[in-house]
Amino acid sequence: MKVLKFGGSSVASSENIKKVLAIVEQASKNQKIAVVVSAFGKTTNALIEGANLASNKNEGYKEVLKKLEEHHFGVIKDLIPVQNQSAIISYVKQLFNHLETIYEGCFLLQELTPKTLAKISSFGELLSSYIIAKAANLSFETDYKDSRELLVASDNYLGAIVDFSTTNQNLQNYFNGDNKQVILLPGFVARTPEGKTTTLGRGGSDYTAAIIAAAVNADELQIWTDVSGMFTANPSVVKQAFPIPHISYQEAMELSHFGAKVIYPPTIQPVLKKEIPILIKNTFKPEEEGTLIAKETSNKKPVKGISHIENITLITLEGSGMVGIPGFSKRLFEALSFHNINIILITQASSELSICIGISDEDAAKAKDVIDETFEFEIHQQKVNPTVLEQDLCIIALVGDNMKNHQGLSGQMFSALGKNNVNIRAIAQGSTEKNISAVINKSDAKKALNTLHEQFFEEKTKQLNLFVTGVGNVGERFLAQLEQQKKFLKKNLKLNVRVIGLSNSRKMVFDESGIDLKNWKEALENGEPTSLEAFFNKTKDLNQRNSVFVDNTANQAVSEVYESYLRQSIGVVTCNKIACASLLDNYKTLKAVSRKYNAPFLFETNVGAGLPIIDTLKNLINSGDQVHKIQAVLSGSLNFVFNNFNENSTFHDVVEQAQKEGYTEPDPKIDLSGVDVARKILILARESGYDLELEDIAKNAFLPEESLNTTNNDDFYASLTKNEAHFQSIFKEANDKNCRLKYVAEFVDGKANVGLQHIPSDHPFYNLEGSDNIVLFFTDRYPENPLLIKGAGAGADVTASGIFADIIRIGNI
Repeated sequence: MKVLKFGGSSVASSENIKKVLAIVEQASKNQKIAVVVSAFGKTTNALIEGANLASNKNEGYKEVLKKLEEHHFGVIKDLIPVQNQSAIISYVKQLFNHLETIYEGCFLLQELTPKTLAKISSFGELLSSYIIAKAANLSFETDYKDSRELLVASDNYLGAIVDFSTTNQNLQNYFNGDNKQVILLPGFVARTPEGKTTTLGRGGSDYTAAIIAAAVNADELQIWTDVSGMFTANPSVVKQAFPIPHISYQEAMELSHFGAKVIYPPTIQPVLKKEIPILIKNTFKPEEEGTLIAKETSNKKPVKGISHIENITLITLEGSGMVGIPGFSKRLFEALSFHNINIILITQASSELSICIGISDEDAAKAKDVIDETFEFEIHQQKVNPTVLEQDLCIIALVGDNMKNHQGLSGQMFSALGKNNVNIRAIAQGSTEKNISAVINKSDAKKALNTLHEQFFEEKTKQLNLFVTGVGNVGERFLAQLEQQKKFLKKNLKLNVRVIGLSNSRKMVFDESGIDLKNWKEALENGEPTSLEAFFNKTKDLNQRNSVFVDNTANQAVSEVYESYLRQSIGVVTCNKIACASLLDNYKTLKAVSRKYNAPFLFETNVGAGLPIIDTLKNLINSGDQVHKIQAVLSGSLNFVFNNFNENSTFHDVVEQAQKEGYTEPDPKIDLSGVDVARKILILARESGYDLELEDIAKNAFLPEESLNTTNNDDFYASLTKNEAHFQSIFKEANDKNCRLKYVAEFVDGKANVGLQHIPSDHPFYNLEGSDNIVLFFTDRYPENPLLIKGAGAGADVTASGIFADIIRIGNI
């Protein structure tokens, strides 16, 4: 024999009930089955709502009753042919008339006792089971039995304690004497020895099914619900969560206690001793495997699931007067128990200086009053501090029978959380090591659950969540490269890189499941108005794990928000040089904040676009080398300009071509004035360990004053045309010496300069073509023959690839 229980969502509508009946008919073909049903979805809550309204003299209970009646009669009309409806409607109407009378009593007396509330609550199951049994009889033979005739329990009406001796005998006698293949019963309800209706409390229908299964030694207890088993984590929070095929009783109880809503822990108790397996199945996807709960499982993975409880308050009792004094814990727990305050988590340091307990938020105020009253004398004597409450917390728990046999699991757990700046307020772990619990901020719950699921269940695939601002030349190429390489990254590098947020100067768009990079332009155009503050706040509020802010702009205002992101443990990747070339104090602050909050701050593309210049320099410094001298051509745009400028071209046309091909900043004067190169050599000097400001760098300008003083691109280009003779004379002077013009940056023994130089044919810079960059590092290890890095140093594609490389670096951390 098997026992099948169907929850409220499974019987919420006539369509759902048809699915239930199909499952029952199939299951009953080869064996006898008992079917336990809950009230129609949300009916019990509505019944209680009506009771509270009535007892508060609010006639709104009549509307609640009307809606309940309409729903139940609607189900009857959908399931039962017209010719069979009369008797069923008549019986159901009697029940509703009885319910109405009870509500009227509550209304007149303005009173709602536990006994009355239990009576009212019982109507949901009594109605649903009767209607479903009558519908079932149309297709297959079904006996209907009121559970109150079999289950005997105490008069603790809202959470009755079952008299198993009487109940088990009743159940065995009944099922042994009933030959019907299907017997249908209401869950949740029982009777007192005096025959009064009582209820089994939260999860009561599951409990009813388990009691029956244990009494009749069933082969299996099946719990049919709206999910396909117990998941590795809450699938509505962790999209990658998946059903656990096999799990032990102990693991199931731990997960159920910590928020897995599929079953309620007491459900397992009656079947646990008899080792009756429990199968969790999906009413709406009956073909799926579900989860089998049994004594032992074949799956030896150390961690079976991750769960959490929200709305937790942490209460700390602390004081030097507690140390070495017996009885403090006893007094604390007795006081809370006397006031029916449930303790969810306990932790105490070996110093005995403090005890922390986790309780439900709704009990917090009462618990504080109780504890302060209990220890009033010690608090007055200043031996114990007044209790401290911390709210807006939650508990996350790692669960698994085999965790005790694997070293380092707690280390992995706390390391993964720490890397994502999830602050842990308290920790609890029993000696059985089946559960490691941590108290964290409620706002971090989603990030923590996804982080731990990634750590323990996702084959080491790391998810990076990008928030990208700037979709011009560089930004557009970056998104295209990411879309092209997305599958490669996932398959070969185990990186799942998603763009969650995207903005330009006008609009922003967010999608927690990842923006479709094939249609990002359309999505952004249909986005909402943006600002730097709005984009930051949205990014912060989403609180995604492994978050990275990507700046593809050359905007100073954008560079000024980096610190805000880093302080939220959101990494920053940027091709924008302004931040790292800003005041030294700001540069050092960004570096320090990055370290403090474990948020990567990468800016490889600040110098040399996609060339590994900064990364190479960091490796030199980190390995103990010392930089003495740097010589470099760091402007791809200036190198392009002077490689293409000659007596047969105009300076204006070459600069314009450089801008059109994406080699210059949007404002080409930034490149040609030397400011851009000065910023780059400043960044290299700072990364080498030297404290320099931008104003310390000598700049040998080649542009006329008139060009430097322009305020827009049109005036700037006009000045270049006007001063063509000046530029031709510069070219001629170099050409007459058989030299080439290169804009060179130098750093020597703590001092830096930038300027146009004549480069002879035997110099490494002479044959630098196109928009290439070149850097020579003279160090302790490379004193005579410098370390040389050379390659394309400008252009949207190579800059985008440099940003991409920084993203991958973060993924590999």
